[in-house]
Amino acid sequence: MGFIGPLHIESLRRMGNVEVLAVAGRDEKSAGAKAKALCIPKVYGDYRELLRDPEIDVVHICSPNHLHYLQSKEALLQGKHVLCEKPLAMNSDEARELIALGKEKNLVCAVHFNLRFYPLVHQARDMVKNGDLGKILAINGAYQQDWLFYETDYNWRLEPEFSGDTRAVADIGSHWFDAVEFVTGLKTEKVCADFATFHPVRKKPLKPLETYSGKLLTPEDYTDIHVDTEDYASVLIRFSEGVHGSFTANQVAAGRKNRFYFEIYGDKAALAFDGENPNMLWVGYRDKNNEILIKDPSLCYPGTREVISYPGGHAEGYPDTSKQMFTKLYRYIENQDEVTDAEALFPTFSAGLRELEICEAILKSARNEAWETV
Repeated sequence: MGFIGPLHIESLRRMGNVEVLAVAGRDEKSAGAKAKALCIPKVYGDYRELLRDPEIDVVHICSPNHLHYLQSKEALLQGKHVLCEKPLAMNSDEARELIALGKEKNLVCAVHFNLRFYPLVHQARDMVKNGDLGKILAINGAYQQDWLFYETDYNWRLEPEFSGDTRAVADIGSHWFDAVEFVTGLKTEKVCADFATFHPVRKKPLKPLETYSGKLLTPEDYTDIHVDTEDYASVLIRFSEGVHGSFTANQVAAGRKNRFYFEIYGDKAALAFDGENPNMLWVGYRDKNNEILIKDPSLCYPGTREVISYPGGHAEGYPDTSKQMFTKLYRYIENQDEVTDAEALFPTFSAGLRELEICEAILKSARNEAWETV
């Protein structure tokens, strides 16, 4: 119930046909404060009590990474449909177990790879499918942020026991690979990675940061923590169909607040998308002027219009991606017996497994300083 949980709640309420009935937190007091602020009727200090609530149909798991596997498994065993934050689990074996359990229980299982639901990411996909770019030759891109720029920047994601053995790649790189494979239909087959930890020692606050709201911390308020996970990663990629590429993840990139960026080069044309400017898609040509496509349902392909809510000139951004994904997810839950191809509509647990396999290969490559097969 920190950043991402309230975002899920807001997105669900914007849909109009979903009631957010309950929240669970690390204890009833903290969960109750959030529930009161968000006008949610039921509060649980133990998530297992929430899972036993017969009125609840769908559970959104927004907890730290190390809890995802266990909480997803317990939710499925209680007969709940599950939407889990990424990563789905701490390793691919756990993800495979969850996929099998979801199929056994005939429950809907999704992972929150919401960035593929920017309208112009869908438009990029439709352009690739339509042949507008021709044969894909190369893909490049990055995901860059500065929220861990200083050695005093700290978060539970810096601790492998809570987050996993990779950080920048798993936290933001997973979104990039999911979106690029979604857009192009290509598969990441081999990777060669290089990692860097620019702050091998960070200053961890001894008390919750809220305690110091509006105040400067002194050196006595920190303790030194050794950090082994990567601040930065660069990855060479070999995709299917002979396509080459590269990707950079950087969480200490000054001035980059949330730059989710990819560019795709074909033998007819190219395109580029920047999540910090998500209502514009760059289209590049050799022999005529380049173009900027503005997000406008009248200018986009029909498949893209399904994830656009507002007319041209009315910006849609990060919060809209979750709403668009949840709309497809809940429509599928309502009509589950009539629609079979969930993977064509939203990222399922299979997408969660896919990203874990890619991240594991990247981590192995960085450790071995060699190419690895996904």
